[in-house]
Amino acid sequence: MPYSLIILWRERRRFLPAVLAVAFSDLLITVQVGLLLGALAVLTLPIDHSRADVWAASRGVLSLELGYPIPEAWRARLASMREVLDTECYLYGFSYWRKPRGGSEVCCIIGSALHDGALGAVSDLTPAMRTLLTEPGAVVVDESEVERLGVAGVGGVAEVAGNRVRVVGLVRGLKSVGPPFVFCSLRTAYLLEPLFRDYPRHTMYLLARCRNPADARAVAQRLGRHQELSAFTRDEFSDRTKKYWATSTKAGIGMGFTALLSLLVGMAITSQTLYAATVSSLREYAVLRALGIPRRRMAGMVMAQSLWVGLGGIALAWPMIFALAASGEGSGAVVLLPSWLLALGSSLTLAMALLSGLAALRSLRLVEPITLLR
Repeated sequence: MPYSLIILWRERRRFLPAVLAVAFSDLLITVQVGLLLGALAVLTLPIDHSRADVWAASRGVLSLELGYPIPEAWRARLASMREVLDTECYLYGFSYWRKPRGGSEVCCIIGSALHDGALGAVSDLTPAMRTLLTEPGAVVVDESEVERLGVAGVGGVAEVAGNRVRVVGLVRGLKSVGPPFVFCSLRTAYLLEPLFRDYPRHTMYLLARCRNPADARAVAQRLGRHQELSAFTRDEFSDRTKKYWATSTKAGIGMGFTALLSLLVGMAITSQTLYAATVSSLREYAVLRALGIPRRRMAGMVMAQSLWVGLGGIALAWPMIFALAASGEGSGAVVLLPSWLLALGSSLTLAMALLSGLAALRSLRLVEPITLLR
């Protein structure tokens, strides 16, 4: 191991492309997956920032935005369960936001109860905002969306589904990766979502809070026995939405394909670099062979060099990963870097370097002492 590291340092120009290939593979894999995790986390913000323990929806719902109206009367099914402490309706749908100066934007209308302890209202809404939202047509949006929606900020007015709306507050950190979130009361949401004009006395979701949060799974399972309903705990519904977007949409599949492509390209470059470095040192290996050094010892040195190349690339990649994540957040892109992701990216790239080393061992078949006489 020390001898292989000495050779690596003395021939650093020769091995530098391999180290860079490993570094950029680790960088691309980790940042791509981090971007995907960040996007998925944004998609489930309304779920994750709610206080509901159980979410009930139409049968077979796959994701938060794919719900179908269900009768409000089904709320009694939740309220009749002894584990349930409180229930409420929740609206989630899409509409058109008409800008004051012309043009329109698809927006996501989120309507919930607004009282203290409301289950569906995101925790980012202050008590003052909730009070203002009780006014008909009052809405709250994320501060990063005001330009996109064509309003100046608090006090700005627009039109949604033929109804006048007024921005009464701004939140931070709830920027959507798709249509901007528009938070409002249930009363306002019914006016702004055209779908519910055809479905009076319906809601998109029914929320429940349990006396003991540990009972949420049992409550969801019992509700799921109704043929017309699907029911999930908050974490289950959040994971279900993320899984749908990651595996069933072009965005998730595209990011996964890009990460795989970066791994394959890095492996090809690293393998060829190590192979070329080994071939260029054939005379030195021939001397070792003439001195009686077995091939397995030389193979071990090549694998040790591969290990050092992998570790060097990972050490170079980590600072760049954190720098890119910080710059992404500054520009509005969320890049999540959990410890398991960093470990996964490093493990994959290290395995890639070692596999490249195995591929480079084929050059050792050419090592014979007779090559010294040529």
